[in-house]
Amino acid sequence: MLVEGTNDTAAAITTLRELAQSGDVAAALVPAPPYTRPGEAGTLAHFTALAEHGGLPLVVYDIPYRTGQPLSTSTLNALGHLPEVVGVKYATGAIDAATMELLSSSAPGFAVLGGDDAVISPLLAAGARGGILASANVRTADFAELISLWQGDAAGPARRLGAELARLSAALFAEPNPTVIKGVLHAQGRIPSPAVRLPLLAASADSVRRAADLATTRTHQATLRGQTDLPSSRTLTVSVAGYAG
Repeated sequence: MLVEGTNDTAAAITTLRELAQSGDVAAALVPAPPYTRPGEAGTLAHFTALAEHGGLPLVVYDIPYRTGQPLSTSTLNALGHLPEVVGVKYATGAIDAATMELLSSSAPGFAVLGGDDAVISPLLAAGARGGILASANVRTADFAELISLWQGDAAGPARRLGAELARLSAALFAEPNPTVIKGVLHAQGRIPSPAVRLPLLAASADSVRRAADLATTRTHQATLRGQTDLPSSRTLTVSVAGYAG
């Protein structure tokens, strides 16, 4: 469950408590407070309050190009030591030295999950536990297979499938998300309408057509030949994220 980003900690706690009382939510995906940019100390205090009083496990949504608030590795590790914080959706726009430090230093039980769709494959190769990906609304089983391949040390097939899915993600993000994704899902008959709310505009027919062509590509069908005995002891985390549009 994605909790709307807010810079009002008290209001966020109220929302989390209401969700917890519904009994239908396993965890809440919560972005850093947007716009205000309270600094890392303020952001840490915000999440600590949510963890202590919200009543739900939390996945931190680290997406600084939307919130304006970057989070350092030390801050994410501090959050990862809070018992109620179970992971981070990591969408910083890069795989860099900070990424590698986070993957090698995060607390046990704290899952680093990819959030930048086009680079999910190299992030998994580097040690991420899974992903929360808008693109996984399309070809969901293939994204799950990609995670299984990397966790099963099937690097060759994983690279090939990852490159294919990266092309799909690029096409799905050719226009503001989730407009192309909704267009493709509608074209496939999986949702009743591709409509989005202003200020978003519906994706162009060309963008939807290009993405829809890639959404039906299955060039990796043979990748698991001889790879059927993937280890079952490793954690497989796949999440599909939808966006209000």
